[in-house]
Amino acid sequence: MERWALVSGLRGDLNLYEQIQADLQKQRGTAHLFVLGDMIGPHPKCDALLKRLRQPKRRDLQPHCIYGWQEEQLLSLHGYRGEAKAEELHRQSDDSEVQRLLQAVSTDHLNWLASLQFGLIELDCGLIHGSSADVGDELDETTSPLILLDRLTRLDVNRLFTARSGRQFRLQLTGGQIRSRVKDHTREQLHEQPVPRRSVIGVGSGANYTLYDPASDHIEFCSAKNRDRHSTLGFI
Repeated sequence: MERWALVSGLRGDLNLYEQIQADLQKQRGTAHLFVLGDMIGPHPKCDALLKRLRQPKRRDLQPHCIYGWQEEQLLSLHGYRGEAKAEELHRQSDDSEVQRLLQAVSTDHLNWLASLQFGLIELDCGLIHGSSADVGDELDETTSPLILLDRLTRLDVNRLFTARSGRQFRLQLTGGQIRSRVKDHTREQLHEQPVPRRSVIGVGSGANYTLYDPASDHIEFCSAKNRDRHSTLGFI
C-alpha cells in the first residue's frame, strides 16, 4: 500500500510548498498528499499557492485539501460562516494583520475554500485540522486521554491525524475498558465498554510534515528544510 504525506500550516507560502513537493519526489512509495488546512495566510504569494493547489503541476503529488482554522476565519470575515465575523481572529491578531489576510486572498478562491470538507475518513483514519469537536481544537502531548478518546470516538476511527497544535507527536491509547454506573429509582447498573488500541498523531506544521504507511502503521516525522527524519514507533 502506498504511503501518505500529511502537511499543514503553509500559510500562503508557495516557496515552502514547492520545497515540500520537491522533498516528496525523493520519497519512494509516497503517492497521496493530504493538506490539513491553514493553507492561507498574509503572505504575498498566497494567491499563487491557492492556484497551485487547485491546478497542480504535472509532477506534483495531487493535493487533497481540507479547510483549517485560518480558512474558517477568512470565510467568517466574508460572511460564509453564519453571523460571526471572525471573532477569534480579531482576538488573536491586530487590525493590520487581518487586513493583510484579506488582501492576500483573492475573492476568486472563496467559493473553492467554502467547498472544502471539515475532514476526511480514509481506511480507519480520520484526517482533520483540529479535531472532531472543532476546527480550532488543539490536541497535543498534554491532552487528557479521555478527551483523545472522545475525539476518536466521534469519528469512529482508530487513528486521528491532527494539525492544529503545529506539533509532531504520536500518542497511543493501548486499550482497556471504560466503566460507568447508571442509577435510577429501582437499581444501579454497571456498564463496561471495551476501548481498542488507538492513536492520535500530530502531523506538524509548515516545513514539518508527516509520512504514514497504512499497511504497516509506520510513521515518519520529516522536515523539508533540513531533511532530518525520525520514525515514531510508540509513545512520545
